[in-house]
Amino acid sequence: MVAALVTAGVALATSGSASASPVTTIDLTMAHAYTPRAAPGSTDDYHCTLVDPHIRKNSYIISSQFVPGSTEVHHAALYLVPPSLAAIAERDDEVGKGWTCFGEGALPNTNIAGLAAVPLLSFWAPGHGADDLPKGTGVPLPAGSLVIMQVHYNLLVGNKPVRNSLVLHTVPRSTPLLPLHLDLMLAPPNIPCPSGVTGPLCDRAASLASEGQRFGETAVQEVDGIEALCGENPSSPPEGDTASCLSSINQTGYIDRVQAHMHLLGVAFTMVLDPGTPRARTVLDVPDYNFHYQRSYNLTTPVHVTSGEPVEVTCTYDPILAQELPILRKAPPHFVTWGDGSTDEMCIGLAWISKTLPDGHAAL
Repeated sequence: MVAALVTAGVALATSGSASASPVTTIDLTMAHAYTPRAAPGSTDDYHCTLVDPHIRKNSYIISSQFVPGSTEVHHAALYLVPPSLAAIAERDDEVGKGWTCFGEGALPNTNIAGLAAVPLLSFWAPGHGADDLPKGTGVPLPAGSLVIMQVHYNLLVGNKPVRNSLVLHTVPRSTPLLPLHLDLMLAPPNIPCPSGVTGPLCDRAASLASEGQRFGETAVQEVDGIEALCGENPSSPPEGDTASCLSSINQTGYIDRVQAHMHLLGVAFTMVLDPGTPRARTVLDVPDYNFHYQRSYNLTTPVHVTSGEPVEVTCTYDPILAQELPILRKAPPHFVTWGDGSTDEMCIGLAWISKTLPDGHAAL
């Protein structure tokens, strides 16, 4: 694990209180440089590193920023390990050197269904910048929590040693903030090779078999699981240049913050509440999505939602980019499904929700 460098921040007055809440800055850097190693037949590596922010008192995170150590960092997910799971994470950390985490949740030997146990703090990709949470909100950080940096390295870019960093800004739990909780919405991409493009991996079954060889059979099971979750037949899902899935909101409250995530073929994204009804509301519309400039958005007007309310995410892709982008041209043509690789795709909608309406004029 890494040591944490903690410095006292300025004291900022909180809304409705004459007292001040000290903002603490926590700088975390990997103790050991990591050299990415591609899985057999792949050009990608997913590696998890455990870091300890040395939180002694219950706190809120009000801002965070992941700092990639090199250009081969394709994207990263930052997870918060609750104190109850800290011993398990430390046991599997290989003396501070981390572990391989293809097709897994944050903790070793867990799948995507285990994400709820280790909540996502932030999702970083090029262009993301700092994650400043909406005024009046924070992400709970209990005393004794750890942080996992799950980093996707793209070896088509490079394979030199990397030391990534993370900066957290925290305040005491006594600060009158609303805790944010994350809802994840997934959709399964099934993108055929473009017209006129051929190759043995343009067959979906062959492409999935290749994915299994690259990342393990759990990666194929993950694809099937997302298909089933969205009510599609994993053996014969609908194919095309868009991916959609209708799911439901998990909690009543207000959506304060949203984000879209795809890989290099993604060109557009929408998140719509109550689709196909007179109550339909578009929460997020990114008509010109660019992997290298994706970001989170704090909503000017939070959107009220109720538990069980239908929500649909739709991702649009341009498969021609697989032949046009210099990085993707290095890979053989293939039928693109959900996957961990830079040449695979994802479709993720993220919505951070508070139980009540945040105070937009709060000092924090």
